[in-house]
Amino acid sequence: MERGKGTLILTAAGIAACVVFFIYGVKNGLFASEEAMAQFLSGLGIFGPLAFVALQVVQVVIPIMPGGISCLVGVLLFGPVWGFVYNYVGICAGSILAFQISRKFGMPVVERVAGNQKIGRYLKWMDSGVFDRLFAAAIFFPASPDDLLCFLAGVTRMRFRKFLLIIFLGKPLSIALYSLGLTVVFDQVLRMFG
Repeated sequence: MERGKGTLILTAAGIAACVVFFIYGVKNGLFASEEAMAQFLSGLGIFGPLAFVALQVVQVVIPIMPGGISCLVGVLLFGPVWGFVYNYVGICAGSILAFQISRKFGMPVVERVAGNQKIGRYLKWMDSGVFDRLFAAAIFFPASPDDLLCFLAGVTRMRFRKFLLIIFLGKPLSIALYSLGLTVVFDQVLRMFG
C-alpha cells in the first residue's frame, strides 16, 4: 500500500471513530458533566483507560469539552501518573490526527475548526515564516489554543517529523501543568466546600 493511501485510510478511520464516539457521547450525556464521564469510564473496567484515551483523541479533533477539564478527569480517575500517561497518549494521537486531517483537506477544515476564533495572528506567523518556532513555543505552554494550532500546522510546509518532535517533546509540560495544576485547584475548592 502506498504511504499516502495508508495515511488517507488512517485519517478517514480516525475521523469516523471520532464522529461515532461523539454521537454516542452526546446521546448518552457523557459530555454533560465530569461525573457522567467518570461513571461511564469506571463502568468499562479494564477498557476504561482505552476509552479515556479515545475521548482525548476526540476532544482534540472535535472540541467537545475544554482540554483542561478532560486532563483533570484523567488524573482524578486514574491517579497522577497513569492519568498523565493516558492524557499524553490521547492528546498526542489527537494532535497527529488534527495535523493529518488539515494536511489532507486544507484551509477549509482549519476555518471550520476555528469557528469564530480569530486566526489572523497565526496566519501572520505563517506569512512571516516563523510559524514553526512560534508553534513549538506555544505547544510548551498550556494557555495556547493547541488543537487549533495543530490543524494550522497541517496547512504549513512543516514536515511531519518536525511536527511529531514538537508534539512529543512539548506536550508533556503543558499536560502536566494542566493535569496537576487543575488537580490542586480542584482539591482547594473541595476543601472550601467540604
